[in-house]
Amino acid sequence: MKEQDSIISSKVKRAAKLAGTGVKIGGNYIKYYAQKTIVSNYSKDKLHEENANDIYKSLSQLKGSALKVAQMLSMDKNLLPAAYNKQFAQSQYSAPPLSAPLVLKTFTQYVGKSPNDVFEKFNLHSSAAASIGQVHQAEIAGKKLAVKIQYPGVADAIHSDLAMVKPIANRMFGLSEKEMAQYFEEVESKLIEETDYTLELKRSIELSEKCNHIPNVFFAKYYPEFSGPKVLTMDWIEGNHLNEFLALNPNQETKNTIAQALWDFYEFQLHELKAIHADPHPGNFIINSNNKVGIIDFGCVKEVPTEFYFYYFPLLLEDMRNNPAIAKQILSYLKIIHETDSKETTEQLSNAFLNMTGLLSRPFNSDTFTFTDAYIQEIYALGQEIYKLEEVKKPTQARGAKDALYINRTYFGLYSMLADLKATIHSKPKNWDTNLRKHWNC
Repeated sequence: MKEQDSIISSKVKRAAKLAGTGVKIGGNYIKYYAQKTIVSNYSKDKLHEENANDIYKSLSQLKGSALKVAQMLSMDKNLLPAAYNKQFAQSQYSAPPLSAPLVLKTFTQYVGKSPNDVFEKFNLHSSAAASIGQVHQAEIAGKKLAVKIQYPGVADAIHSDLAMVKPIANRMFGLSEKEMAQYFEEVESKLIEETDYTLELKRSIELSEKCNHIPNVFFAKYYPEFSGPKVLTMDWIEGNHLNEFLALNPNQETKNTIAQALWDFYEFQLHELKAIHADPHPGNFIINSNNKVGIIDFGCVKEVPTEFYFYYFPLLLEDMRNNPAIAKQILSYLKIIHETDSKETTEQLSNAFLNMTGLLSRPFNSDTFTFTDAYIQEIYALGQEIYKLEEVKKPTQARGAKDALYINRTYFGLYSMLADLKATIHSKPKNWDTNLRKHWNC
């Protein structure tokens, strides 16, 4: 993949780059409609493929927030056509890397020394490049290290990038202005945190230590002395990303073991730590030769407010979800329904949300559960039905609590990975259901 010698940093030039992409997309539509006049049933597949390629090419050169939004959208397979998912998913660990001079300049600026003065060996060519930074392999005292280097200017461009991407996402994906405002506010706050490698270093060490007892999960050691505000150094983890692991056709027992480790990792974080690794895409999990899961990249961590926790999770429990008094309180707190809603709107939205929650809660209401493609498709299908509701398609006021955004994203990513593994796991809640019932006196 061709390396970049620089990243466009000027707001005007970044806006012009996106505008140029818009022109290309317009041209793609013209070609599509021209073909449509000749062949009435001409498929949109080619249009989606060309649009996805042009958008990804532009965003991958800009890096940062714009590319991160593409990565997040690629995780929601129900939102985008397959061509976009395939193209945008590259941003997880296969974006165009920075050139060697830019790597050396960034490392030296934030660590105070050249990587050649710090390490015995340092590979100037990246091993993986994503939306906010790229990873280089280094060695010291015979130990392999991974050195993550942030792209220059990424942090400074977050607000303006999101402002530019917002109307494009609005037009392409049909999200309402009210939905977009809340979505982007939460995304911006998380992206600001993700560009703070000092914060990531702190969280990585803390969460690794608190989660290291979980069976079949392990973590890298982190090195503050070789890190800085835009540089993060940790142990190099040998193994395969989850998608690469699946390509090796492992047996189902092994896949179940991997899936159980992922499930236990997230359950412990959510219900014991009230803070979660909120970037659950395959590129952040490495399976080693002993079939243990290495967890990397704690840049995106969602801290769950205590009050929100006690209002969000009861609906995953069947008896509490079917309690009308509790359900109404929860739906009001989560801003799914409002006092000003008509009786019809309240009933429609309540039923839709409770039906979706019931579907999503299936794993929690049995001792074991098997994640299948059919189950994920059932979730997609219900989501599409709910989107047809007028108040969902064109809301008269903002719906949903912003604290739910990254938790929903986490569960969606986790469920998708478990379905890719076709895994059967032990999914019954471990004590946290008792705490919720005690809180609600039921």
